[in-house]
Amino acid sequence: MVQGTASFVGKSVIVAALCRIFRQDGFRVAPFKAQNMALNSYVTREGGEIGRAQAVQAEAAGIEPTVDMNPILLKPETDSRSQVVILGKVANNLKAEDYYQYTPYLLKIVEDSLGRLRANYDIVVIEGAGSPAEINLKRREIVNMRLARRVSAPVLLIGDIDRGGVFASLVGTLRLLTPKERRLVRGLIINKFRGDPKLLKPGLELLEKYTDKPVLGVIPYFRGITIAQEDSVYLEDKNQEFLIKKDDLNIAIIHLPHISNYDDFDPLEAEGCQVNYINSPHQLINPDLIILPGTKSTIADLTFLKESGLAQAILDCIKAGTPMIGICGGYQMLGKSIADPYHIGSQLEVASGLGILEVNTIFDRRKRTVQVKAQVIGDSGLLSGLKGMEVSGYEIYKGQTMWQDCPPAFQVLETPQGKVDYFDGAIGNDGWVMGSYLHGLFHNTNFTRGLLNKLRQRRGLSQRTGSSSLSRDEEYNRLAQIVRQNIDLPQIYSIVFGGD
Repeated sequence: MVQGTASFVGKSVIVAALCRIFRQDGFRVAPFKAQNMALNSYVTREGGEIGRAQAVQAEAAGIEPTVDMNPILLKPETDSRSQVVILGKVANNLKAEDYYQYTPYLLKIVEDSLGRLRANYDIVVIEGAGSPAEINLKRREIVNMRLARRVSAPVLLIGDIDRGGVFASLVGTLRLLTPKERRLVRGLIINKFRGDPKLLKPGLELLEKYTDKPVLGVIPYFRGITIAQEDSVYLEDKNQEFLIKKDDLNIAIIHLPHISNYDDFDPLEAEGCQVNYINSPHQLINPDLIILPGTKSTIADLTFLKESGLAQAILDCIKAGTPMIGICGGYQMLGKSIADPYHIGSQLEVASGLGILEVNTIFDRRKRTVQVKAQVIGDSGLLSGLKGMEVSGYEIYKGQTMWQDCPPAFQVLETPQGKVDYFDGAIGNDGWVMGSYLHGLFHNTNFTRGLLNKLRQRRGLSQRTGSSSLSRDEEYNRLAQIVRQNIDLPQIYSIVFGGD
């Protein structure tokens, strides 16, 4: 089990690295996270919804993601309320205090899922959540030490040195654990180190002395590997990196309060673009493309756009000819209206959209979660020259969007359940504004490169015919190499298989 001293210390990435390392070494390996709180989600082949990180980890392990890898997914809707997804399907919407009364029932589901994985794989790498030292939650949590104790999982504890205070956080975490829990921690890993590891040696020696635990690795801070992130801290860091690039495209992604599936846009940076997540009108400085992303609370985030002044700033950009793409909830907001007759996302019956696309959306109680294969049928503006190209992705949404006077963007042809035939998305403003329900659209390399080259052509920039980015498989191999070179792998194998 991999636990951390806090959120965003690198647990998900280290689990992905270990999954790839164990796979490279000939083991059948699977990831597992009992409970995940994230708005970045993924749809499995069977149509179940799980955390995006577990899908990435499964891909690193070379296996198909399943709902057993993340049996409980919490999708925050407000600061105190979340949608509860159990084994891939929406089960309830609960306040935090109500959810914690629910955990004894959920623990049985967690153990059953983990049992199925343990029966079918040589190694299961379990990821914890947040910190195991949240003493106010310890009696009710089902994702950290409570689970480790029940299955006798040896624990690797990770600390993030980049944010400072790593020694105090590791020592303090261990001090707040019970003696039995401390015995489960078999080693420490320091993550995101910049500089010469020799400078750490005195600190590592004292750390081992204070904790009586070996330091099994110091992982360097690395760039250029776009492993999907799911923690909101990642976007907070991105907001502080606002840049304008002169030699390539500048893409503005609206940082909605309830933004979801923002890993949709990782490939844009890999293709050389400067991607900025913005949350105020003054940051919308002549972008080459605006993206309105998915959201867990469409109407609430639409209200945010209007009250913050971003809605008017977006409309001004559209009038000036700036291209724009809306994905999922962002697509819905681009339309004329969003009706919510069952009050699924708000207390409003109807909310006025941005009115950029001639579409209207009506929410219903059913949630559509499905992988799809589609082809481009639009052939103007953003999609010029891409007609007939095949793309794949996944849909996660409630409701139905109806067109009026604008053509669709894609034709969906296949799901894992068989052949289908329906339209997706809409195109307006001479092809330079587009909406779609397809998450993962930009992970289709040829589609993304073609679309970006159309934007480069529009701005007089050189087009790109190749990519300096690595394939995902190459990225997992590079990640595995970095981690393999900087941890005591023989000792970790000894811990995995029951040695000292």
